[in-house]
Amino acid sequence: MHERASIPFRLAATAAALAFCGAAGAAQVQVTVNIENLAPANSISFAPLHVGFGSGSFDAFNSAQAAGPEIISVAELGGGTQWQAAFLAAEPNSTRGVVGGALLPGQTSSATFLVDAMSNPFFTFASMVLPSNDSFIGNDSPTQYRLFDAAGSLLIGSISQQASDIWDAGSETFDPAAAAFIGGSDATQRTAENSVVGLQFANLALFNGQNTAAGYVFASGLTAATDVYRISFQAVPEPESFALMLPGLLAIAWVGRRRGRAAAALSPV
Repeated sequence: MHERASIPFRLAATAAALAFCGAAGAAQVQVTVNIENLAPANSISFAPLHVGFGSGSFDAFNSAQAAGPEIISVAELGGGTQWQAAFLAAEPNSTRGVVGGALLPGQTSSATFLVDAMSNPFFTFASMVLPSNDSFIGNDSPTQYRLFDAAGSLLIGSISQQASDIWDAGSETFDPAAAAFIGGSDATQRTAENSVVGLQFANLALFNGQNTAAGYVFASGLTAATDVYRISFQAVPEPESFALMLPGLLAIAWVGRRRGRAAAALSPV
């Protein structure tokens, strides 16, 4: 009777301990961000990927509105200094960084970040498309990609971008002589366009036949459904977080000892 009566208690205690383990280990997570250029050979390349893990407050740009200095710093030269600074100002507790360098067709790169999954569950990214005057990829809404759930587990494994997801910042007029990644061009000699951000990939074909800074002759080869980019995620708890799980593990061990003692007491002599 006593052994049977203790079963619900043991199950409840074990469940509580496991729940504690999950909650305690969920905050600090090591996230590896992998990026892949899926564009056809001799087609578009990409500048370094700017990434941020935040609360969903930093809004880098808005479709059909004039581009601000944050996204212009990514779209026109790829450097992203103002993008990073604006993210920090909007969300001081966010985790930000850069993945890779220039990413040519077929290439991959990765970087690992320590993220507080509870306070920074949203993922934001931006990268310049090469060659171009002001083309880029990125998420319009800061809450478009919720990477972690309330328990700190990954909600999405990857983000894919097609040619139809490429943005034109509308901040610089088309000019191969002033485009980034074109051989012999000077990307700092921009002419303001004074337009708005909009989805546009077809104009990249205007660079066909141009020699790129990487040495290949550019050939867009893009249709709206062409896969051009993939961001994928792998996450593991930060090693220090396992220390927080110890009380839960001890609780499970304590329940196990109680079970053994109860069984011994009920055994016939």
